[in-house]
Amino acid sequence: MEDFGPPADDWTADDTEAFDLCDQCGRVLAASDLLSALVPDSSALHPSDPELDGRRVLTACTLEHLAELVEQYRGRPFVPEEQWAGKVCRTLAAQEEPVPLSLVARMSGLSVQQTVRGVEWHNTRAREWQARYGDRAAADQDDDEP
Repeated sequence: MEDFGPPADDWTADDTEAFDLCDQCGRVLAASDLLSALVPDSSALHPSDPELDGRRVLTACTLEHLAELVEQYRGRPFVPEEQWAGKVCRTLAAQEEPVPLSLVARMSGLSVQQTVRGVEWHNTRAREWQARYGDRAAADQDDDEP
């Protein structure tokens, strides 16, 4: 006998409905009512499958909202260095000790050149952030001191 349904004592068998949000307006909808599209996005990293990196699932409550979201992503450039930076960060986050760049490249599935360019991209963004907000963030911390 074959049984393809959930076990009788499975907590998912209680008819609990899943919900999600419209990425455009934030409206809460039953997951079964959402519309979705898959778009290229160099900032998107899949949590468990690196082959799916660079693709973002958009969810919307109406066709109009989905079209607006797709158009926003169509206008956003796909920056390979951004994706490589994310892959490097994901790889390094799993390490407790310093790791040679060549090993980071191998572990992240990148070439050494891609790894270097990803690190450079990340460091440039970090310096830009520091230049814009760094002094203010330090001043805010000083204000909190007694």
